[in-house]
Amino acid sequence: MIKISSRSLEDLEFPVVCEQISEMCITGQGKEKALSIQPYPNYNKTVFGLNQTNEYFNSKTQDQPIPNHGFDSIQSEIKLLGIDGSVIEITGFRKISSITEIVNTHLKYFRKYREIYPALSETVSHLEYNTSLSDRIDSIIDKYGEIKDDASPLLQELRRSINSIRGKINSSFNSALSSYLASGYLDEIKESVVENVRVLAVKAMYRRKVKGGIMGNSKTGSIVYIQPETTFRYTRELNNLEYEEKEEVKRILKELTEFARPYREDLITYQDLLSDMDVISAKSKYAEKINGILPKITRDRELHLKDAYHPLLYLSNKRKGDKTYPQSIELMPDNRIMVISGPNAGGKSITLKTVGLLQVMIQSGILIPVHEYSRMCLFDKVLTDIGDNQSIENHLSTYSYRLKNMNYFLRKCDDKTLFLIDEFGTGSDPELGGALAETFLEVFYEKGSYGILTTHYANLKKLANELPDMSNANMMFDNQTLEPVYKLQVGEAGSSFTFEVAQKNGIPYSLINRSKKKVEKGKIRFDRSIAKLQKERSVLRKTTDSLKTKEEKAAAEKEKLEEINSRVQQKLENFQELYDANQRLIYLGQKVNDLSEKYFNNKKKKELIGELLKIVEIENSKRKKEDARVQKKKKAKERQIKQEVQKKIQPIREKKKEVKKKEEQLKKQEANKPKAKLKIGDRVRLEDGKAVGSIDNIEKGKAIVNYGMFTTSVGLEQLELVQATKK
Repeated sequence: MIKISSRSLEDLEFPVVCEQISEMCITGQGKEKALSIQPYPNYNKTVFGLNQTNEYFNSKTQDQPIPNHGFDSIQSEIKLLGIDGSVIEITGFRKISSITEIVNTHLKYFRKYREIYPALSETVSHLEYNTSLSDRIDSIIDKYGEIKDDASPLLQELRRSINSIRGKINSSFNSALSSYLASGYLDEIKESVVENVRVLAVKAMYRRKVKGGIMGNSKTGSIVYIQPETTFRYTRELNNLEYEEKEEVKRILKELTEFARPYREDLITYQDLLSDMDVISAKSKYAEKINGILPKITRDRELHLKDAYHPLLYLSNKRKGDKTYPQSIELMPDNRIMVISGPNAGGKSITLKTVGLLQVMIQSGILIPVHEYSRMCLFDKVLTDIGDNQSIENHLSTYSYRLKNMNYFLRKCDDKTLFLIDEFGTGSDPELGGALAETFLEVFYEKGSYGILTTHYANLKKLANELPDMSNANMMFDNQTLEPVYKLQVGEAGSSFTFEVAQKNGIPYSLINRSKKKVEKGKIRFDRSIAKLQKERSVLRKTTDSLKTKEEKAAAEKEKLEEINSRVQQKLENFQELYDANQRLIYLGQKVNDLSEKYFNNKKKKELIGELLKIVEIENSKRKKEDARVQKKKKAKERQIKQEVQKKIQPIREKKKEVKKKEEQLKKQEANKPKAKLKIGDRVRLEDGKAVGSIDNIEKGKAIVNYGMFTTSVGLEQLELVQATKK
């Protein structure tokens, strides 16, 4: 059972990663889930989660991308479905229909592409394709969010009546308007609207002459607004019909709510699935942002990170335009614990955090920025002691807190634990604190734990050098400038460069010399030896890099020569095949020619046909007859080989295109040059041909070219000179 404490996740800044992933989610529930991402509880779930993210990440290369998973939250609608007698509004049903259709689209997609997305297909496999709810909703509510007229017979009849009454209202109003306008009872504005009702603008003096309901008057009192009597009667009838329509709509929505109530659990599952998809999609987008990949996950106890980047530092430096330096670290059964030493500001802590953060990210289903050849195992516990954890509330000093933390480590550590400790043993007397730290480290070692720690203590460096499954490492510094190069060097302890750094920062040499006298000579010699080794290592590294560059250039040249050699070899084989084929055809041609001449002389058809059949049978006997099944397998293999070859030769094809362009340019240049005058005995070839022959005779602009086996007549303008005859 994998259980990584929240304290360790905070130390490694994992919540910041979760926050960045949350920002890439497109749904509210997805954002909430992303903020609470945790490492998976076991190996199988971790691998499954990583495969989900990796499949989604690779989906961008497919012709048919994964459908959009965005949805509006239906949390309030789900609550209403759990309350008897409740009614969901039209907008709620539209959201329910939408989320149902989105899930059904995903089910169809992943069933179709099950082989490409096995993990994502399994994610939706517990659901059934069901359109009954969305079909029912769509039969009642249209795409504009209105109840359809045919949602019920009564509603259809009411709306017909409403439309009819509205027509009568307009007709009666227009009739009254024309009548009273002719009588001169209306003001110049003729009509107006009061409380969404059309009214006549009647002059105050004629208000008793117009029959109808008074709806108001103008500010000056010169106009009285009256609704004609007939229109007023129709309006009351319209109000009654509209009331009945509202009641029928309520009844339909209530009935639809009752129909949807049994689907409540399905809707909860739908929303949960799509929010999970949102988190997986966000993890995929984050991987793209940090150049993340899925390394090989192994059950063996090994951690091999090659060219690993700290994702938060990488994104921060990318925004600033600064360079981020990758690190390569390896923890194996024969090298379980690494002690990193060296001066401050060299990158020890960030290396420690990189390992820890990438480990918890991979165990949470998040792809990480490492080289594709990296390998990782899973740890049941990741224990961290990073930074200054002084607790004012608990009245604990930094050292007291760290001792409390070490006690927790001693209880929890086992062979499936990864511990990460920064500045191990600090906070107390160097000699006493160092001795206690050494004892703690021995216990971690005895329990078979894996871990990385940073320290300045010489006794810990010495212990790492003595124990077989433990190693020293240091963050390299430039031996001239004493500036960090942010590269981890495994195999030797690092010097703190205490006196060198002090001298570089302007501390008088006399004070540095006095300080050296206060320290034991053995410690100074030890530190000086380490510093000297680091300087020698730095020089060796530069030499190695130079040799590696030369080696890579030589390998590239060798590869180029091998490629040219293979092309030449292929051309020779092709020429040989062409030559053999031509020889066979010439032989057959000569045979047919002899038979034709013989038939011309003796006119014996039977003899001719017999000879021809004999030639055909001889040729057919040479052809291999393959079984149909063997041919089918052969063709399948050829297709597979062809696909593999296509991938490999694509770069070569592009190079060939460039070469061809250059050749065409050269041909054009050559075409513009005046042609050499051809003479008898010159060796020539056709402009687009490869076979070379010699000119036997030239007559009337044509040359007789001898190719050895045969001769042919060719126009002089079609020939190009290969070698002039010697005078």
